[in-house]
Amino acid sequence: MVASVKRGVSLYSFQEEMFLGQMTIEDCVAFAASIGATGIEILPEQNMPSFPNIDDRQVAWWKELMVKHGTELTCYDMFLDTKVRKDRWMTDEEQIDSIRRDLILCNRLGIRNMRVLVFVRPDILERCVPYAEELDVHMGVEVHAPWHMEHAWILRTVEVADRLGTKHLGLLPDMGIFMKHYPPVYRDRFIRQGARPEVAQFIVEQHEQKIMAEYTIYEVAVKMKGNPAEVRMAEILRHQPFANPKRIRDYIPYFRHIQAKFYEMTEDDRDPTHAYDEVIPELVAGGWDGYLSSEYEGNRWIQDVQTVDSREQVRRQHRMFERLIAQAEGAR
Repeated sequence: MVASVKRGVSLYSFQEEMFLGQMTIEDCVAFAASIGATGIEILPEQNMPSFPNIDDRQVAWWKELMVKHGTELTCYDMFLDTKVRKDRWMTDEEQIDSIRRDLILCNRLGIRNMRVLVFVRPDILERCVPYAEELDVHMGVEVHAPWHMEHAWILRTVEVADRLGTKHLGLLPDMGIFMKHYPPVYRDRFIRQGARPEVAQFIVEQHEQKIMAEYTIYEVAVKMKGNPAEVRMAEILRHQPFANPKRIRDYIPYFRHIQAKFYEMTEDDRDPTHAYDEVIPELVAGGWDGYLSSEYEGNRWIQDVQTVDSREQVRRQHRMFERLIAQAEGAR
């Protein structure tokens, strides 16, 4: 049986190597293709030096690159620079113009999904829907921690999409919302910064029990007289919810793409943090056929003690995806 869920990579995953000049854009695409990750998610502001001034020659280069490696551009990560001026924020009209500019470039590149930052107001997006429909680009609001699928702010976008009856506005889940366990790379970094191992373990156990973050912060900061590293380690819990994986199936009609965030993959190809083993069966059971796009963000937690190897981390995640997708398909 052919797997319904497809595999891809966000070029953001290779930010360490690209920043250090160790990988080019084509190196990243070639590597993704070599592991069967045929969907390429791009960040134009990071991946296109002349952005937003992209000429036809550059558009042709990207399209030719995809053909060369048997890949396709799957998602465009937009940014809205509301504070681009020092004296004021962008007006509503300026925000709409910026989003329309991104939609047009999406269309020129042949991309049909655009990641929209979570802070973009639903009423602004509503005014952009006619442009998205005209250009055939789905605007997916990034459901990023500490938000989740059923957060009131996120549901406002769902309500707008339903009221308009549009297929060009919805959501784009970031798998960070399914952080079931405290990331080992977080814990280890805070210990290196001075957190006492016993306090770090207390925080990990509190998260494991899903204790409200404010209680844990109080225990660490006041009762345990936590040092700055310990307090920071506890405060991170405010921004790391564990959403119910079973509810993702209910929202499949609203999304076309998934950012598969991860911080670390073990040598036996397992994610010690995120509940992919619970999420992927729900996606398969729901008949979802979009891309799981790797988004490796573990580099910043280990670069003080070891060389970052984003390729190996992404390779391991895709071996996990292959295993979990096959298992879910077999059980369907």
